[in-house]
Amino acid sequence: MKKKLCLVVMAIMVAIAAHAQFESGKKYANVSLSGLNLSYNGSEKTSFGLSAKGGYLFMDNVMVLGSVGYKKSTDVPAQLSLGAGARYYIEQNGIYLGAGVNYLHVGDLYDDFLPSVHVGYAFFIGRYVTIEPEIYYNQSFKSHKDYSEIGFRLGVGLYL
Repeated sequence: MKKKLCLVVMAIMVAIAAHAQFESGKKYANVSLSGLNLSYNGSEKTSFGLSAKGGYLFMDNVMVLGSVGYKKSTDVPAQLSLGAGARYYIEQNGIYLGAGVNYLHVGDLYDDFLPSVHVGYAFFIGRYVTIEPEIYYNQSFKSHKDYSEIGFRLGVGLYL
């Protein structure tokens, strides 16, 4: 009986602590690495990317995001991106779903708009700091075959 009571109390404490992480009014900052041959599209084989995101939880479990990014690939000029999106945290367990749109500028070659979806997990290593592995898909309007991309991103997040 004591073990069951302890489990119930621990479950309630975890639920309360998790709820505090994704409550409205919190601010968010993230730095992510992608690439290192962990992303693939039809026109390039090896790439390295760095991105920064900022966000705000305007209601419990729902965040609006802004992002900037830089990506260098072997065969094309450096790519700069600017994006906006939203993220939804599923039942306070750290798993999130997101969607957004990115504007991509690739030197003098082309510009593109990329609708994006991603799924990830916010693993808290401290009260405010997370490790966030994420799988993403970017759909190219310019050329689906050559410029759409699926990949893995690993980030460090800060919830204030």
